[in-house]
Amino acid sequence: MIYKNPIILSDYSDPDVIKYKDSYYLVASSFNHTPILPILKSDNLVDFKILRYVADKLPFNRFDKVMHGEGAWAPSIRFHNNKFYIIVPYPDEGIWIYETDDIEKGEFKSWPLIEGKGIIDPCPIWVDDECYLVVGFAKSRIGFNSVLGLYKISTDLKKCLCDNYEIIYDGHNNNPTIEGPKFYYRNNYFYILAPAGSVKSGWQVALRSKNIYGPYESKIVMMQNDTKINGPHQGALVSVNDNKDVFYHFQDLGPYGRVVLLEPVKWINDWPIIGEVKDELLAGTPVSEYNYFIDEKSDYKIICEDDFKENKLSLMWQAPANINYDLYKTGDGLNIIVKEGMMPLNLYPYSLLTKLFYYSFKVKTLIKTYNVNDYDEAGLMLMGMDYAFISIINKNKKNYVRLYKGSFNNDDILLEEKLNDNNEIEFNLLYSYPNKYKLGYNNEYFDYEFTAKPGRWIGAKVGIFARGKKEKGYFKFKYFKMEKIDDEG
Repeated sequence: MIYKNPIILSDYSDPDVIKYKDSYYLVASSFNHTPILPILKSDNLVDFKILRYVADKLPFNRFDKVMHGEGAWAPSIRFHNNKFYIIVPYPDEGIWIYETDDIEKGEFKSWPLIEGKGIIDPCPIWVDDECYLVVGFAKSRIGFNSVLGLYKISTDLKKCLCDNYEIIYDGHNNNPTIEGPKFYYRNNYFYILAPAGSVKSGWQVALRSKNIYGPYESKIVMMQNDTKINGPHQGALVSVNDNKDVFYHFQDLGPYGRVVLLEPVKWINDWPIIGEVKDELLAGTPVSEYNYFIDEKSDYKIICEDDFKENKLSLMWQAPANINYDLYKTGDGLNIIVKEGMMPLNLYPYSLLTKLFYYSFKVKTLIKTYNVNDYDEAGLMLMGMDYAFISIINKNKKNYVRLYKGSFNNDDILLEEKLNDNNEIEFNLLYSYPNKYKLGYNNEYFDYEFTAKPGRWIGAKVGIFARGKKEKGYFKFKYFKMEKIDDEG
């Protein structure tokens, strides 16, 4: 049986993966979106479902407002001494630890481990009765990058045992912008796998040393070569069994975000060569397709439609700031209570957003107006650094359909307005590979064609919202569906 890359055509940036028993658990960045830190599960390495989130909110009040690209950056996940740990960098605050004894249903405890700006991409390793944490650095916060640092910490990840980090690798000459390090131990070597170069045009590096403090040898173990798989960026080395390892990583696909790929690994002279090995002396090449490593079918999939019949929000939804669940009532459709907020839509904290899931697709969502006030508004958007949205707005007891465009740091621009006599309307979005889309209603589209743009460190997102000049009115969303058109890519 053959699988095709990307295995997840959706924005799960900076994936880290561990095997526990017979399952595989993936954690990814969430940035300013909440709930935070999605956990995905697979039983065959390829087919995933969204299992849960680590926490409902970011642990800082400033995220009650939209802070594009900030928040929870690249986490790592590890299992040690019967505990699951998710280690999270907040680039403006420091490193936080989330701990549970049950990755699927357990409550997470959390605490800060290291305070300070610009310390990112943490990953621990336990050595006998000691623990160490490798980190990268964000130049935008700390003033430098291209090096890796090491902390000694307590084995329960509750205390840092040193006053500062020690630089263990300098990549300025051979591996600039090295970041996203992941620690492993094999055959008496400490390994650090990390991307270098850049997100869109970099490569994968393996470092190894028999002393955790180095010095470290380096080897490029995967690069784009003659493929369409640019990057390839940070990820996770996972042992399937004693004889087989695999590597997960992301690829930046613009408005689709940082999608997830799976590669074979071949150990040659104690170096993990990732992808297809064409020459044992050279780096591996990412694969577009490969044989399944586990011959087991799965019905796991990532959900991209919602009839709002459950008694809580689907896991497909996130808000762009700390989420307020009191605004969203499900069961018989989704009632979104209007919050005051006529700021540009990219700064409105109460939207519900979901990722792109297909190369080309249609979206439809049915909205009813209930108990609305003058200038209450609800609609459908495709959000990114440039964005557009369609809405129904109540003015002087009449409903109008509006089409807007917008961009970060600018006011929204009204493009067109039409009278609509109904209090029920289906909004539509038609997305064509690789980045064009239109908005319309009742299967009729406006003539405007928009270009999809990614967000800040993320892909574009489709979303719904309700807002107004007063509070307490509400709109009902009867359904939301994202339907695949084709498999272009």
